[in-house]
Amino acid sequence: MVNETPDTPRRRKLRPTRRGRLVLLVAAVLVLGVAAAVLVPLLTREPERTRSLVVPEGWRASQVYAAVDKVLGESSGTTENAVATADLPLPAEAKGNPEGYLFPATYPITDDSTPQSLLRYMVDTAVERFGAEHITAGAQRNNVTVYQTVTIASVVQAEADTAADMGKVARVVHNRIARDMPLQMDSTLNYALNRSTLDTTAGDTKIDSPYNSYARKGLPPTPIGNPGEQAMAAAISPTAGRWLYFVTVAPGDTRFTDDYAEQQRNVAEFNRNRHGAGNG
Repeated sequence: MVNETPDTPRRRKLRPTRRGRLVLLVAAVLVLGVAAAVLVPLLTREPERTRSLVVPEGWRASQVYAAVDKVLGESSGTTENAVATADLPLPAEAKGNPEGYLFPATYPITDDSTPQSLLRYMVDTAVERFGAEHITAGAQRNNVTVYQTVTIASVVQAEADTAADMGKVARVVHNRIARDMPLQMDSTLNYALNRSTLDTTAGDTKIDSPYNSYARKGLPPTPIGNPGEQAMAAAISPTAGRWLYFVTVAPGDTRFTDDYAEQQRNVAEFNRNRHGAGNG
């Protein structure tokens, strides 16, 4: 503590004049007004909505294009037309067609999202996932390219009734290719005809299309949809087996066999089930 002595001069307390007090009051009001002007919009502003685009496993490119158009409020066909200018990092085998490389996932939508940016996001994701070392090694082990593996996975995705069946469906594809047999997959016909159905007619199997796997041997020229990681895993590591045929006779009941006569009996059961369901 510092004690005052008689010789210590007293400090006078400074008191603002009436005019000074008025100036301080006005300044304080102005500061509060500015603060309120900044705070009120922050309090009343609506929170920004979080949007996203969900691309399910197995969707075809045409379905993805339509979904992007819808979520961005674009006119129909905008995203499909944007493919040519999106500079997509596709493999040379794709010849500019992103089918199979629009990776199934949930993608965030922002005010800066465009058809081109979303397409690049999907393809970049696919290239990263499909370029993994185990997929490259699996493709080499099966004597196919990564792009052909994606094509096989797309067929598996479309044909398998359950995830548990994917490995067996992939084995049927590989076994038929090894035996130089046509795949005879309804999913490839459905892709050619731009439809999804369980009913395939004799006329359907005669259409002139590179996707007609009844009339043409080998894989279709491109993937027939966008497969997920489970289908890719099945394509590179199919379940061991000699199966050449399969048919889903009822939901959850897919029969696999290497015997054509047994396959015919299974198909007859499938037809009976379909006919009975139609009469129900």
